Amino acid sequence: MANRHGLKRTGLLIGMILLAANLRPTITGVGPLITPISQGTHLPSAVSGLVTTTPLVAFGLVSLAAPGVARRFGLERALFLGLVLLLVGTLLRSFAASAWGLLAGMFLVGSGVALANVLLPSLVKRDFASQIGLVTGIYVTVMNVFAGLASGISVPLARALPGGWRGALAIWALLTLLALIWWIPYLGRRHPPAPRTAGSARTLWRSWLAWQLTLFMGLQSLLFYVSIAWLPTLLHSRGLSLTTAGWLVFAMQMVGLPWTFAVPILAGRLRQQFSLVLGVSLTFFLGLGGLLVTHGLWALVLSMVLLGFGTGSSISLALAFFGLRTRHHDTAGAISGMAQSFGYLLAAIGPFAIGYLYTVTQAWTIPLVLLLAVAVLMGFFGLGSARDRYIDAPPASPSGP
Repeated sequence: MANRHGLKRTGLLIGMILLAANLRPTITGVGPLITPISQGTHLPSAVSGLVTTTPLVAFGLVSLAAPGVARRFGLERALFLGLVLLLVGTLLRSFAASAWGLLAGMFLVGSGVALANVLLPSLVKRDFASQIGLVTGIYVTVMNVFAGLASGISVPLARALPGGWRGALAIWALLTLLALIWWIPYLGRRHPPAPRTAGSARTLWRSWLAWQLTLFMGLQSLLFYVSIAWLPTLLHSRGLSLTTAGWLVFAMQMVGLPWTFAVPILAGRLRQQFSLVLGVSLTFFLGLGGLLVTHGLWALVLSMVLLGFGTGSSISLALAFFGLRTRHHDTAGAISGMAQSFGYLLAAIGPFAIGYLYTVTQAWTIPLVLLLAVAVLMGFFGLGSARDRYIDAPPASPSGP
């Protein structure tokens, strides 16, 4: 019996890894191909940024609905639905003849990814409650590895595969199909829902801890997506070629991978995660500060390494908090939905705001000072999230006379 239970858990973990591998390539693989994509679908260059921001908008809109979908149909079926939406969206945007078809496909991609983004922490809380840090570290690391891989191989794939950019985008449907097949045996599993009071919308919206988790998630998302969007331009303005700048941003993501894996494991072993939050905030602050005051190549490289530590560890710590600060997996899913909805809407606004400030001032000083303030605020809300308490803790019993 113990062996059968262990095999089921191993199979579920493999399914989670396959799911995590699908959560970023369909988005990060688009950026390097944006020019031929826009030309092939007749999308005006002035609004080509919609291709990469549409999934983020979908994240924000769909994330709030994800816990309700899971309560109605079950976690496994909701995750399977996310994969179906991802597959349909990938194929639609890959073979779209018009800009509308492309954007509709990207919205479906973002919707499918949003369901999985929100519900994976709930699944970890339910089936791996004693290993939240380890399992979170595994799936987030896989997610980031495939994100970086897609960024690096999109252009070579477009050159090698039939159809050019269409083939390079469509190839990821094979990975999604593999995950779908793996999840089919799990569709019959059903688990009792949490009591209605646990993780209810009213409980979350009135909880200061829930808001601290939400703001920590949102601000670290903003820092990450601003970094991905604007660091190549910033580095180019400091004298680096666009190719070198692109490789440095890729290296930044790779440098963060060990921390992506290690930080949630450490978080799971600590009752309070103050030291981890301070470390994450400090690396962001030093990395951004280095970009503000230095211009030499090696100083820029050091800043990128520090930002890699920050971006790699902050997302996995935020996701681990959803399980560590809740008692029931339904509450973990609910706070995940709330935090990721707000977080990705912030992430969608961030690159536009920073780009606007740079365009107006024609310098990086004000944008970087603003990002330094964001890093400080992220640390403040992270410290509140690090305290050993629960969103769905039962109310304290009144003391007797």
